[in-house]
Amino acid sequence: MAITKSRELSSLLGKPGEVQIDKSGTGLHSPKYHLSGVDLRLPPADTLSMLLASPSTSASTTPLLSPDVPTLLLFECVLVYMTPEASAQLVQWFVDYFSSTDSNTNRRPRVLGGIVYEMFGLNDPFGRVMVDNLKTRNVSLPGAEPYPTVQSLPKRFLQHGFRTSHALSLRELRASHLGTTELERISKLEMLDEVEELELVLEHYAITWGAWIDGTGETKADWAGWGLNQAVEAQPVDSDASE
Repeated sequence: MAITKSRELSSLLGKPGEVQIDKSGTGLHSPKYHLSGVDLRLPPADTLSMLLASPSTSASTTPLLSPDVPTLLLFECVLVYMTPEASAQLVQWFVDYFSSTDSNTNRRPRVLGGIVYEMFGLNDPFGRVMVDNLKTRNVSLPGAEPYPTVQSLPKRFLQHGFRTSHALSLRELRASHLGTTELERISKLEMLDEVEELELVLEHYAITWGAWIDGTGETKADWAGWGLNQAVEAQPVDSDASE
């Protein structure tokens, strides 16, 4: 409703009258954008199959999710709130969907990427305090149990046949992938006195990414090195230095 009431947002989605809201009020569909509300804890074969494989309107015959279009799965603090069985079933459903047989031998390579941002390693003293605090608000984190260390996080994707997967804690990202200039900019937004406490928190959050590829050797090689670049600070120019 907020999107449809905004002239700026509505104008980006299509012509007047092309934006439709689900009767439940939890979904929105347009020629350029689809927003669907789904309980991901339920079997994806019962929820996503019909939703993503079928066109949203009778005027369209193109599925909302095409295996032939490179697709990124972005999970931001989602899977950690699900049971490991439910999250595994969800990721596997996407892999199976993109692995569907196709008689067209000239089709483009299929690429499915995944990025997960969530908590992990909650079996140490700090993690147990976090879990206990959430329990007082009736919140549980069953999805964190299989991932006690940052080294265990790539298993999230590798166990489903992803060709490559890596993970970094936010503490490592802050230390190695943010330059001094960016850290200084962030520090001006909010003063931080307890850096050690911040790093303790960041050590329990991570970003995990992986790529599933069904295509030529060239395509597989391109995605094999998918990752993050370390920050490189710009060096001051010495006007007196020779070429």
